[in-house]
Amino acid sequence: MKTSSDKNIVEMFNSGNSSAKTLLVSDAFDMMRGGHLHELSLAYETFGKLNKEHNNVVVIFTGLSASSHVTSSSKNKSPGWWESMVGSKKAIDTDKYYVICINNLGSCFGSTSPVSVNSVTGKPYRLTFPELAVEDMANASHLLLEKLGVSTINILIGPSLGGMKALAYSIIHNKFVKNLILISTATQALPYAIALRSLQREVIRKDPLWNNGFYSYENPPLNGVRIARKIGMTSYRSASEWSQRFGRKKSADSKLNQNTFGIENTSFEYEIESYLEHQAVKFQNIFDANCYLYLSRAMDWFDVANHGESALDAISKTNIERALVLGVTTDILFPPQQQKEIAELLSLANTKVEYKELNCIQGHDSFLVDTDTFAKEVKGFISNL
Repeated sequence: MKTSSDKNIVEMFNSGNSSAKTLLVSDAFDMMRGGHLHELSLAYETFGKLNKEHNNVVVIFTGLSASSHVTSSSKNKSPGWWESMVGSKKAIDTDKYYVICINNLGSCFGSTSPVSVNSVTGKPYRLTFPELAVEDMANASHLLLEKLGVSTINILIGPSLGGMKALAYSIIHNKFVKNLILISTATQALPYAIALRSLQREVIRKDPLWNNGFYSYENPPLNGVRIARKIGMTSYRSASEWSQRFGRKKSADSKLNQNTFGIENTSFEYEIESYLEHQAVKFQNIFDANCYLYLSRAMDWFDVANHGESALDAISKTNIERALVLGVTTDILFPPQQQKEIAELLSLANTKVEYKELNCIQGHDSFLVDTDTFAKEVKGFISNL
């Protein structure tokens, strides 16, 4: 039997995204690492209209923490996570293209995930959710696109985790993608990125309220998620930005003395501390702890070389006509040499590739912040297809 706290759990997390549609795409779903879901649903949003030829489909795969609400619409006027990039007359023009943004399998924003109720037990999956791989996200998205009647993706776009997923999709479902845009992503995670994400997961697990994954949804491990987000934020941005933006400015409301050390979490001495706290508190209130663990670990496991004898052999299985690969000079999480590697591999696989290394100060998050710079590159690439 479901308890009252088990009801409408996914809806609770997805309440801020009322325009998302959730579609049951399969009654059974086998996972890459041996697990099995009894049913699979994915949340998605569409923007623009499908043309008669069905050749104007643009699919956007999201990063770890994003929902399907990539931009505002008549159904949901709240700004999306890529509001400056997607929409009428914007770089990804919804007057010309039928844009589909898909929420990741394993995410708490409407898709089947650890917070979803298992139809067999009547209780949330929690840590009984099967081991999740990036390839599972790609395969689940393919089932959704088939349900929507999409037979060809004109442009597949993926930043960060979304780029890993786009690479996996282009290898596994290599007859469906024509053109590819990859932003700040990788063929595999570097040791530095793995170390950071491992630390984030440990912080969540060490929160006493986590309770081995069986926490109360009314009293979740907010401290663990909050601190994990702070660790993440320090890697998403660059040291140069922090220096330029905050320097050593003191917080206006600082009430600390030499003996308090912020024990009560009531104030912070420096503006950078206050900024991280503000961002982390926002995140802790919308993102589920177990979902964070699963998605984070999936990024560490991903390696395109698992799909062939080498990374080149795997990428050679794609049939991409043209690709745009964008990296950022200040990105320490997915540094530009990883983007250059992707561009070289795609080029060796007979894809016509444009590679750009952008001099943005905001690090890995540049594609979300310095959208003017990214929009120029994306718009230019799309206009020449």
